[in-house]
Amino acid sequence: MKLKNKSVSRELNRRNFLALTAGFTISQLQPLLGQNLGQPPAGRPFLERAGARHAGKVLAAIQPHSDDVALLSAGTVAKLIKEGYTGYMIRATNDDMGDDIGEPGTVGENVLRNEKEVSEQARALGLKRDFALNYSNHRMSDISRNELICRLIFLFRFLKIDTVFCYDPWGHDEENPDHYVLGHCVEAASWMAGREHDYPEQIAAGFAAHAVTDKYYYARHPDITRVVDISGTVDAKIEANVCNVAKGPGGHHGSKLRAELAKQGRKLPLLGNDDRAADRNYIREFVLAKDRELGKQFGVEYAEAFHYIGPTAAAIGGTPSAVESYINKNAVPLR
Repeated sequence: MKLKNKSVSRELNRRNFLALTAGFTISQLQPLLGQNLGQPPAGRPFLERAGARHAGKVLAAIQPHSDDVALLSAGTVAKLIKEGYTGYMIRATNDDMGDDIGEPGTVGENVLRNEKEVSEQARALGLKRDFALNYSNHRMSDISRNELICRLIFLFRFLKIDTVFCYDPWGHDEENPDHYVLGHCVEAASWMAGREHDYPEQIAAGFAAHAVTDKYYYARHPDITRVVDISGTVDAKIEANVCNVAKGPGGHHGSKLRAELAKQGRKLPLLGNDDRAADRNYIREFVLAKDRELGKQFGVEYAEAFHYIGPTAAAIGGTPSAVESYINKNAVPLR
């Protein structure tokens, strides 16, 4: 049967891929991952190395919760900042439900603690400031998506955002509604921010239409089209994860383990001789293990994986390259 709906066909292909590859390791799947839409013909994701210059460009590291950027994209965010980007953090929820992984507390205590920790995380990554949208944690399915899209469009225009980091709106096996709701709204806002007839009152207020041209989507299981070498900014990623005391596997887990072992009359040389070293070495060894494994596959020390969508002529208001090429070859002077 021939499927006329391309999106349905693509989704069926994804499901078939998941069914066929269940139980395989990352290295065994790598040749297959290279066949995803947008991949280079060679069958491997593009490896983005350090050293490019991005003077004048602006990024937004967007996360539903306080630990998402730290765990999944902090190395790449820090890399782009190091290469000339100006950056901002946007957090969608106030993390009021918390996880009680690092420090137990009430709903109100969770909100305040995570607010402070996100500000520290932004500082650790070299970002200019953070914005809190303050939706309730795990409740984003209830919100008006048009409202969220409008708020994001305003920020993209106001800050002149060129590049976003966010959850892949089409990522597999996503349990948390905050992840995919935010991802869908970021994807829509990235396009709509460049259209003058969407929310023209913002244009009248002085904010020019400004489409987002680069999207680094992270997810539990992204369709990998770009791998980024973060070896030069891994310390910044570790620092960002140290900031997440209330959520995530970073924070003070290393120093707590060191203290627990000391009570038993034991120690791990990995954890060093003080709490600061213990927290950072714990994160490097255990939290970043996946980054280290991915890096090995691409000949670098540490790496992060993304479903990357780059600039298109339509997104930046340009002329499609095929038409432009034809004009350059065939246009003649008016007589």
